[in-house]
Amino acid sequence: MSEEVKEQNLPEVEPVQETASDSVNLDALGDISKVEKLEKELGEITDKYYRANAEFENIKKRYEKEKADVASYANEKFARDLLPVIDALEIAANFDPEDDEFAKKIKEGILITINQFKKCFEKHGVSEIATDAEFDPNVHNAVLRVDSEDKQSGQIVQALQKGYMINGRVLRPAMVSVAN
Repeated sequence: MSEEVKEQNLPEVEPVQETASDSVNLDALGDISKVEKLEKELGEITDKYYRANAEFENIKKRYEKEKADVASYANEKFARDLLPVIDALEIAANFDPEDDEFAKKIKEGILITINQFKKCFEKHGVSEIATDAEFDPNVHNAVLRVDSEDKQSGQIVQALQKGYMINGRVLRPAMVSVAN
């Protein structure tokens, strides 16, 4: 009996009919969520694009640097192979021909050849290491320590063999004697 009472006390509710304006609102809400989803997806894709583009630019720069390094290292090996040749020419240029005209002409030709070598070296980034200053273990190789009255301790007394650098890197350290 209690069930019958409950049913009688309940007001009758008419089923709600969907109107056109209600369906438009539901459709609009669906469209808004789709738009938000698409905007979020677009943001993610745009971010991925910018990251991929930045990575591509970094790879491109790294490739260009490696390419330049390869060329520099190739020049380095070639220049290193030429160092004994210029050393021999400089030794020959130190020869004193005295009064022999033929020997003077040969010495003149050797000096011209040395100057051409130096210009070519300079053109390709090869430079002599200075030996008229303080000893620097990064670019000098001390093979002798000598007593010197006119040089302070740690200063280079004499260059025994010229040293060279290529593009800021030591190609061959200068062999020097250093004051005690």
